[in-house]
Amino acid sequence: MLVSKPPNIQSDILVVDDLLENGQLLLQMLTEAGYEVRQAINGKQALRAARYDPPDLILLDIRMPDMNGYQVCEELKKSDNTAHIPVIFLSALNESLDKVKAFSLGGADYIAKPFDVTEVLARVNNQLTIANQQNQLAQQNQELQHLNAELRHTNSELEQFTSIVSHDLRQPLSSIKANIQRLMLKHWQEATPGIKERIERIDEITDRMNHLIENLLMYAQVGSNPETDYQTVDCNRLLIQVLNNLQQAIADSQAQLNIQDLPSLYGNPIQLIELFQNLIANAIFYSGDAPPQIVIAAEVKATEIHFTVGDRGIGIPENAYESIFQAFKRLNPQSQKPGTGIGLAICRKIVEAHGGKIWLESQVNVGTTFHFTFPQTLSTNHNN
Repeated sequence: MLVSKPPNIQSDILVVDDLLENGQLLLQMLTEAGYEVRQAINGKQALRAARYDPPDLILLDIRMPDMNGYQVCEELKKSDNTAHIPVIFLSALNESLDKVKAFSLGGADYIAKPFDVTEVLARVNNQLTIANQQNQLAQQNQELQHLNAELRHTNSELEQFTSIVSHDLRQPLSSIKANIQRLMLKHWQEATPGIKERIERIDEITDRMNHLIENLLMYAQVGSNPETDYQTVDCNRLLIQVLNNLQQAIADSQAQLNIQDLPSLYGNPIQLIELFQNLIANAIFYSGDAPPQIVIAAEVKATEIHFTVGDRGIGIPENAYESIFQAFKRLNPQSQKPGTGIGLAICRKIVEAHGGKIWLESQVNVGTTFHFTFPQTLSTNHNN
């Protein structure tokens, strides 16, 4: 267990030496330097002092009767309460064997006698600085672990909440959709134009609400899927599925797509479909008055694969580049174009969950190109 003192308390040092003159010399040096210093004249006394009130640092003589410094250090390192205390060995011996043994037992440093004041203070300060940094790091790690545990708990609750809410919302939407279909089947012929318009409007809103629920579910689930859900995905075949899903929108807009040869990726196929589908749908819906012209390409680089989805649409002002990747942010909230305001937020979350990044380049009334990358390792390490 690491113990850190409040910043207003001076570091506490325990000096262990059976020769009083050596202990007194160190006590004087360290006290004048502003440290709090305690003394012990043998190993057993040192262990009792360290266990009762652990110091921040121990200066430990090797050659002592009954219990030498090696044995004291070994006992200190056995206890969780004292194992963290840095130990600087003191000895008049200079053989490399003594130093090796000292460090192997957990010693942090080694000072040879006779003492040089500058060296002693420098080594003491160095070890106290290291110990303080370790204490701070340990506390930060504990706080981080606590925050991670809270985050996992919150994410779990969010996933459960999203699942429950989506289920509870889908049921009434399904009921509304079924009743609309019954009305259209049984009473469409005798309905007035105004009633027909209202029924069609309700049907359209129901579809949009259902699409929003699906997007919310996708947004909540991205990042929580284990890598066991990943597989090698041929992006050329994936695009066939995407274009089938967007067949009606492509036909209605008379979109022209230029799709270059694409590489394979290792990832979640459902999420990758959602990524390309959202970007292509975005290019179609915001194409302006002319038929959309969309180019989909990829460049395989040394460390990453760089994809682009470009169009010649209405473009995006530069001050909106970052905000459009936020959930429920739309460039024109009054727009009658279909959309939930969450599609690009899903794209960013998918790309980042796969270890990549996404950004855009755009000119108003000229067009927009979305760029996104995936680490090269995702495509190369799993193709066997």
